Formats: sequence, structure tokens, C-alpha cells
Amino acid sequence: MRRVIVVIGLFVFGIMYCPFLFSVQNPVPDSQIKDNIPSEIQSFFSPPTGYKKDLGQYRSPLRFDDSTQVKTPEDWIKRRQEIIKTWQDLLGVWPPLLPDPRIEYQSKTHRDNFTQHQVRLEIAPDQQMVNGYLLIPDGKGPFSAVLIVYYDAETGVGLGKENRDFGYQLAKRGFVVLSIGTPDFCSLQPPYKPLYDSGNPTPLQPLSALAYVAANCHTALAQLPEVDKDRIGIMGHSYGGKWAMFASCLYEKFACAVWSDPGIVFDESRPNVNYWEPWYLGWETGKQRDRVIPTNRNPRTGAYRILMEKGHDLHELHALMAPRPFLVSGGSEDPPERWKALNHTIAVNRILGYTNRVAMTNRKGHDPTPESNSQIYSFLEYFLKNRKRQ
Repeated sequence: MRRVIVVIGLFVFGIMYCPFLFSVQNPVPDSQIKDNIPSEIQSFFSPPTGYKKDLGQYRSPLRFDDSTQVKTPEDWIKRRQEIIKTWQDLLGVWPPLLPDPRIEYQSKTHRDNFTQHQVRLEIAPDQQMVNGYLLIPDGKGPFSAVLIVYYDAETGVGLGKENRDFGYQLAKRGFVVLSIGTPDFCSLQPPYKPLYDSGNPTPLQPLSALAYVAANCHTALAQLPEVDKDRIGIMGHSYGGKWAMFASCLYEKFACAVWSDPGIVFDESRPNVNYWEPWYLGWETGKQRDRVIPTNRNPRTGAYRILMEKGHDLHELHALMAPRPFLVSGGSEDPPERWKALNHTIAVNRILGYTNRVAMTNRKGHDPTPESNSQIYSFLEYFLKNRKRQ
């Protein structure tokens, strides 16, 4: 009887907190997954020879806080919740998600083979809004969709810097696209206005608040009749890459993700991998540090300080993606050595019965290139449009 109760409990827990449990219990054989991966993206899933199975100095996410080992998919469900709680305790707990985010349509223009709507979207309590662009392909849906996050909404739809027009290019390929910029309460210019949970007076760290915004954008997209709610991804570059990473890791309804050179682990040797800044993870009431790498005279602050002191790193968040696929489009901030961190998520996927879920490509510079963008589009087309449901 006790065994029956435990099984029923795990089943209910999976329904409430872990939708991917059902695919984990009946994984597609590795050989079938490998055979279905298009040749043009197969190499993305293979670490260079020097980094295969190299786990670096990162603490394994497959160990519980009491140091016991994760050995089964059921163990991982429990460990996953442990990781989520640890990060929520430090980054703040989200307010309730909006059940029906409001979209205000302001203007529309037909471009190429899609219609571009300029919109305002409700993304937080008290009717807080953000400007954006919604791109709807011609023809009959429902379509796969991608949320594009960046400093501003215009760049993602081709009205900004070169090679950052991800949304425009994806819309031409038949995706619904929502491109948004930074909300007022997460402005990169002081003063930062924290987003508070009405039931918890602790302000959310900005990157967690941005992830919350993205989760509400997912809901808005999922409720559109033109969108296949099970095929919604997220991507961003640099600052947007950080935003997309936190959003996809903390909100499991994103089907897949692309993170373009955000700096996927803490690295104080790289000034642009600057999670210590107050508009990322370094927010602390009443403290303002200089905008440089932390030193004894200019120490770490906020959640970032605690995470570093306790030996946490972002590979723990990566693991929350499993078994959902993600691509790191690496540049100057994410060179091949980042495979040491990514190998930990590969190990999690192995426990769950999956391969070819963790991908990375590399270029020399930080800026996206036509080649790196083509790789991104191929990855998203396969995992959101062409791959059969499992």
C-alpha cells in the first residue's frame, strides 16, 4: 500500500510541477533522436575532443544538497525542485503569473510575407506594460512562435543594428514572433524600480523579474489563435541572451531556447559577463557599486554575492532545461571551454534518457554573424517546426 501511495504521489507531483515527466518516463531511443537530427546541425551537439566529458570545477547538479546522488528520473524531479527553491530564495519569488495578459494593438504593416503589429503588452501586476512588435505570417496557422528579448523591441524586427534582426528573419520563415524591449521597472539606467511580490516584500533580482516578464509573454503568445502553444521558444543576444537564459530555465513552458553569447557561467575575468551589476543579480537595497569587476574595494553585492560565496553557478540553471533543447550561440564571452559547464546538463539528460538536447556553436567575436544566425534559425526550425512531437 505504501508503494502505491508513493507512486500516486509522484504522479500528482509530476502533473503539478513537472510537465516533462511524461516524456521522461517514455523517452525516444537515443538512436532515433540522433537519426532525426538534420546533418546541418548535428555537429552543434558534440563538444570538441578536448572537452568531451570534462566537467571542470563545477559542482554537479546531480547531487542533492545532502550530497546523495541523483540516479533516476524520479530523483531528478526532486532535485530539480531543490535547485528551483535555492535560486528562488536568493532571487525572489515571482508574483502570480497573469492569467490573460492584455495586448493593445496600435498599428499594423504588411512586410514581405507577414503582418507586423505594433503592440503594447501587459507583463506585470498593476497593468504594467511594455512596447513590442507582433509578427504574424501569412497563411493558415497555428504557427510555431519565438519570443525575442533585447534592449528594445525594434532591433528584433529589423529596425536596429545589423545581424540582430532575429524576429524579422524568423517571421519570414513562418514563425509568429513577439519582440519586446526592457520594461521600465528593469531599466538599465538608475534608479532600478524593483518588481515586488505583494505577498513577499523582497524585490526580485532584475534577471528574475525579466524572466517573469517573459513567462507572461509566453502566456500571451499561447492564447493567440495563430500560435501552437506547445511550440513557443525564446532567444536573445548578449543582454537579451542573459534574459532568455533565465526565462527559459525558470519557466519550463518554453519549448526550447537560444542564448547568443550572454556569458553562460559566472566569470570575473570577463568584464562583459557582468552578472554582478545591479540590473542583473547584484541589486541590494541602499547599495550602489562602481560598474567594474568586483574587487575588495568594490565588493560584490546582492544575490550575486551570496551565490558566489556559496559556490553556485549558472550551470545549475542550465540543468533545469532538461530535457528541453537549447543552443548556446557562443562568441567572445562563450568560447568552447564553456562545454565544461554544459556537460553537466548533458549528464542530466542522460539520466532522463535523452541525447542531442545541449548544443553550442562558436564564433570569434561577440557580435552575431550571418553564419551564426543561420545556425540559430536551423536549430529553431528543427526543434520548433520540423521535429515530430514526442
